[in-house]
Amino acid sequence: MKRRTFPLLFAAVLAVAAVTRSARAAPDSFEFPPLMQPPAAELPGKLIWAELVTPDLVAAKRFYGGIFGWTFHDIRAGDANYTIVKLGDAPIAGLVQRPVQTDKQEQAAWLPFLSVSSVQETGQRILEHGGKELTPPHAYRMRGKQAVYADPEGAVFGVLNSHSGDPPDVLAAPGEWIWGALLTRNPDSDAAFYQDVLGYEVFELPDDDSSQHLLLASEDYARASVNPLPRAGEGQPHWIAFVRVLDVPRAAEAAKSFGGRVLVEPHQDRHGGTVALLADPTGAAIGVMDWTETTPPGESK
Repeated sequence: MKRRTFPLLFAAVLAVAAVTRSARAAPDSFEFPPLMQPPAAELPGKLIWAELVTPDLVAAKRFYGGIFGWTFHDIRAGDANYTIVKLGDAPIAGLVQRPVQTDKQEQAAWLPFLSVSSVQETGQRILEHGGKELTPPHAYRMRGKQAVYADPEGAVFGVLNSHSGDPPDVLAAPGEWIWGALLTRNPDSDAAFYQDVLGYEVFELPDDDSSQHLLLASEDYARASVNPLPRAGEGQPHWIAFVRVLDVPRAAEAAKSFGGRVLVEPHQDRHGGTVALLADPTGAAIGVMDWTETTPPGESK
């Protein structure tokens, strides 16, 4: 199978890798914070972290702080600008500033990280099943070990073994990550890839249309969906991370007031909640979802 790396996220990966190299060269006092304090259990397969590569940190902070109530803590990673995003006292994401490139139409992207028990073993399985390593595993003393890969269809994702464990499996608070969605050309084969390398259970989701929608689950919790690209054969496969909000239409209106756009208007999702897809002022896509109860996954595949 021919592999094509999603160009925008590949550029984002390069920017994240640049921060990693800068962090290695930075003074000993530099350190990424742990995800959990006190330590918690590991929950493999869960979306636990994401990093935004953006050419405009100021606009990103205004947008995400205004919509989600996130706060921002700048740290120096050598010559790179890196910002820890917090919800309350908990770190949930990172922002990386990357200079504008005039030959690129899009300049920003979110890179989601999935929890794994072993980055080395997971990476080996990814390569054995047709994935590609984009940045090699690297360990941070407090955060843990992470790496970035592309699946066989070209969708880019990170894996992270958090030294302090993962956010617990309770209903996400408003402003926390709640869901991941993979848009791909072939949902069945891509779901099989993630089942093989990350150990997900795969369930079919009933739908009125003829397209295939699958659900990835682990530890008896639904983690993400695998869906066909909106226009068959068009676009590059990619992941979208979703944040829980209490009012999706209100979040969509707020996105416009803070300089962003609504890519997909608020609507009822097949999983039972209301969702929308937003773009920040520099074009990075992020999902919002409201959710009040747990809906069991579909028939086991």
